[in-house]
Amino acid sequence: MFEKLKQSKLMFWSVELLVLATLVWVSTKINFLFEPIGTFFSTLFAPVLVAGFLYYILNPLVKLLMKLKLKRIYAIIIVFVLLLAAIILILVSIIPSLANQLSSLASNIPDVFKNIEDWVYQIAALPVFKDLDLTSYIEQLDISYGNIIQQFLSGLSSSLGSIVSTVASTTIVIFTAPFILFYMLKDGDRLVPGIQKFMPEKRKADIVKLLEQLNKTLSSYISGQAIECLFVGTFTIIGYSLIGVRYAFLFGVIAGLTNLIPYLGPYLGLAPAVFVTVFDEPFKALLCCVVVIIVQQLDGNVIYPNVIGKTLKIHPLTIILILLVAGNIAGLLGIFLGVPFYAICRTIVLFVIELVQRGKQEERTALVLENSTEPKNSGQ
Repeated sequence: MFEKLKQSKLMFWSVELLVLATLVWVSTKINFLFEPIGTFFSTLFAPVLVAGFLYYILNPLVKLLMKLKLKRIYAIIIVFVLLLAAIILILVSIIPSLANQLSSLASNIPDVFKNIEDWVYQIAALPVFKDLDLTSYIEQLDISYGNIIQQFLSGLSSSLGSIVSTVASTTIVIFTAPFILFYMLKDGDRLVPGIQKFMPEKRKADIVKLLEQLNKTLSSYISGQAIECLFVGTFTIIGYSLIGVRYAFLFGVIAGLTNLIPYLGPYLGLAPAVFVTVFDEPFKALLCCVVVIIVQQLDGNVIYPNVIGKTLKIHPLTIILILLVAGNIAGLLGIFLGVPFYAICRTIVLFVIELVQRGKQEERTALVLENSTEPKNSGQ
């Protein structure tokens, strides 16, 4: 009997896997039916992503204004005015400063590459490398500034189509994201009650709890990352300015943006400052490292625990593996979105495991109660 039951289970799962494989194979043959759906979601992905990011940053401010007895619509209008003022400030003051420092850096790039070339030849001339004939290998590599610029321009011309496509996509995001953001702020609190209407009564409370946990995870991560980036960027600019680094504002902004990448971000943000200074002023490059270490210590011990806290509870090695895999799958977008996506999936899986364990515990409790009441019933 047991062997028959085992065989029946094996047959059941074999048929299930066969049906699943058939569905996947059929789907690959009729992919033209799914292309419009894929285009629909890919078109909405960027605007919804930007609007969602801004929603989690601005929604706490909307709630704060509502606590001051303002109606939600008026609070949203005030927040939009503040957002518009911030954008105008960025366009008027921050962007021109970045452009000036970027153009100045570009004009000095030949000197940087000349210093690199001289440094490499000095290393190759050392007695230790005399027998290796590194000079001939360096000449074959052709690390001259002209060759690097030529390769850059050829790559730029070959990717002109993708640049035009990126500009068009950015334009769509600029005009559609504010409308999506407005309705997210206006009707965001109605999402869970709207979903509740389609939930089974038995699992309604559990699903609402799961949605609340997901919302808390995303809110803590996104708002926390925004505050962290602002802190790291601001204090890196101050630190670089104090030690006299050229392009301190540009390198500070880069450090703030790369801080979005967990663990690897600080090193990526430090690289441009070290690259520009190490061949000309090695001691200043060392001071740049000291500034970044101090800022990261303040961020890791003061800002991160109080802003993000232990919400994610992800091991550092896991984050590094996520960054490697997500970056290989989706490039730069995968690096930025890999960790929050993993956090969402992890929250869902842990919640499902908790539900299964709770269900088993309830079954055991019901069985114990049933067994404990049977003698009394039989005695009566």
